[in-house]
Amino acid sequence: MEIQKTPLKDCFILKPDVFRDDRGLFYETYNQKVFEKITGLKIDFVQDNQSVSSKGVLRGLHFQNGEMVQAKLVRVVKGKVLDIVVDIRKDSETFGRSFSIILDDVEHLQLFVPKGFAHGFITLSEQSIFSYKCDNYYDKASECGIIYNDATLALDWHLPKEEFIISAKDLELPSFEEAIS
Repeated sequence: MEIQKTPLKDCFILKPDVFRDDRGLFYETYNQKVFEKITGLKIDFVQDNQSVSSKGVLRGLHFQNGEMVQAKLVRVVKGKVLDIVVDIRKDSETFGRSFSIILDDVEHLQLFVPKGFAHGFITLSEQSIFSYKCDNYYDKASECGIIYNDATLALDWHLPKEEFIISAKDLELPSFEEAIS
């Protein structure tokens, strides 16, 4: 497994060694010893989640506050998504900056999203199965987010707005400035 830095502090891309033959393929999705050795971070994942989405479904940008803040390791099991993270740690040198990456079922890249980041994705293929490990449990009372079309962040979601499918809850999310205050 190879672990690559992104432009955002503590946010990493994991590139597994994929072994292919006439039966298909095999790869290790996570190895705590390798991750800890390369990143210096010890993460104990406690919850696995999975979502199934059709093309244009935009989920996020979500995060949890306080004691329930989460780090995540995200990947695509099927399909293709644009994954976006925003550093919302006020004391970070990359505060307010975003990073995006295409995750798919061909390259099998994963993204480690550290605590203190807002996270979202949009499905670019006809369907996606998106999986994520979390180091803290979901807590509805701690849930927050940033509106997908925040003017300060000016994110490019790679699809025309007319194709977006967004939940009513996500359409009510606050702006970046409101969310971080």
